[in-house]
Amino acid sequence: MSVTPIRLLGDPVLRTPAAPVVDFDAELRRLVADLTETMHAAGGAGLAAPQIGVGLRVFTWYVDGEVGHLVNPSVDLVGEETEEAPEGCLSIPGYRFDCRRHLHVVATGWDQHGDPLRVEGSHLLARAVQHEVDHLDGVLFVDRLDPGARAAALAELAGADWTGMGAWVPRVEVSPH
Repeated sequence: MSVTPIRLLGDPVLRTPAAPVVDFDAELRRLVADLTETMHAAGGAGLAAPQIGVGLRVFTWYVDGEVGHLVNPSVDLVGEETEEAPEGCLSIPGYRFDCRRHLHVVATGWDQHGDPLRVEGSHLLARAVQHEVDHLDGVLFVDRLDPGARAAALAELAGADWTGMGAWVPRVEVSPH
């Protein structure tokens, strides 16, 4: 396991749809471990493989004390209820913008061993699942903003001090004990 550099807005890998996982092997388990460790080190609620430069349909989440992952996910939006709330992204560090998402989702896919998984989520988990699946499709949350809000967000991001850096490495806190 290792903390891996996170790709930043502007990196083409973030705009490229990810390929389905076909091999449920040790390499996939290592990817899930790296995603999980990197997500924790960065303080995120989720992290998708393209965010660390891997073009595979895998993501992890950490919401309400629950850590999980999903391989080759499919998401169904449940009901019509939506919520607009501040949303951020580890690939757009330091910024949060109001984004509308469905309040309830059901996601299906596989775990790292190839066993079927079903995840039902509301509120923050639903938001995280939608956000991470968007990453797997080459979509960033700023693409989901209303047109006026999107234009304002992109104008603000154009002046970000990390623009053009390519990637950042989350700092790992080392215990003195």
